Amino acid sequence: MNNKISLKVSILIPVYNREKIISETIESAINQTYENIEVIIVDNKSTDNTWEILKSYSQKDKRIKIYRNEENIGPVRNWRRCFEYAQGEYTKLLWSDDLIAPEFIEKTLPYLINNPDVGFVFTGTEIFNEENNKKAKAYFIGETGLYPTEKFIESILLREPYPVSVSPGNALFRMKDLNKNTLIDIPNKKGIDFSKYAIGNDALIYLFTAKDYPKFAFINELLSFFRAHRGYITISSNRKYLGSCHLLANAYFVKNYLKDGELVKKFNAILLFDTLRYGNKGDLKSIIKDIDLKIDIVYALKRIVKKLYRNLGSILKLSNLF
Repeated sequence: MNNKISLKVSILIPVYNREKIISETIESAINQTYENIEVIIVDNKSTDNTWEILKSYSQKDKRIKIYRNEENIGPVRNWRRCFEYAQGEYTKLLWSDDLIAPEFIEKTLPYLINNPDVGFVFTGTEIFNEENNKKAKAYFIGETGLYPTEKFIESILLREPYPVSVSPGNALFRMKDLNKNTLIDIPNKKGIDFSKYAIGNDALIYLFTAKDYPKFAFINELLSFFRAHRGYITISSNRKYLGSCHLLANAYFVKNYLKDGELVKKFNAILLFDTLRYGNKGDLKSIIKDIDLKIDIVYALKRIVKKLYRNLGSILKLSNLF
């Protein structure tokens, strides 16, 4: 690929109060080996020194374009504000606490340019914690190549067969798809403001895009890095609340975009179990009222046995400590 005549890629960084780590994120963006990029950063009215750091970077690198909201508009609306300023045909959402390898754009972009039937491409990821120096590899699903999106949808809804990420932080999309498939809010009866917490909106980006394309691409290389810290959403949020939000988002997708079939029946089994687990009884009643709740009984029993087996294993490991 000739970088001088290649298509522009927009790296989008929505940010709020990241004065201690935003420099690392920006450096990972501007150090890409693929040259034709723009880095769009929208500050969501930070109250720390983030804006001053952004101004310093924009003065040194003309590829960096910074904007600041007059007031904090919430995370998802700030994502969409980034979209408004982007000029690239392809885009990378880079969360302000994450990093990408220098070759990320160079290695992911060809899969979208050369394959119009591929909706997105994501890479292997490292989750790292600088406080305790712990690192873990995540979201490696197999060899580099193309895969059917129906399996990706199954992975999100059923948590199998692949360990895929629900965060677009390790993926590259076409700008038109990212713009079309990012919902500000998700209708629900529990009164959860998805625009405020941005949990579930991320998974729907993948699901909506996957339903429009027959394939996705995976690169079996460590090209994305997720930072685990006290401000990280999956750490700072209640685990039960996180599960509840993702369950509601997935149920919204199934209810509105999937036809009746085996996948729906399997998801309904998970829906019933998780409803009891996370306490979404009001939403379950609404879903049952609107659809014919058919359940794959065999699959449900297998899930129960598997859950009991995992729990037994955990108990045995714990007993060995005493």
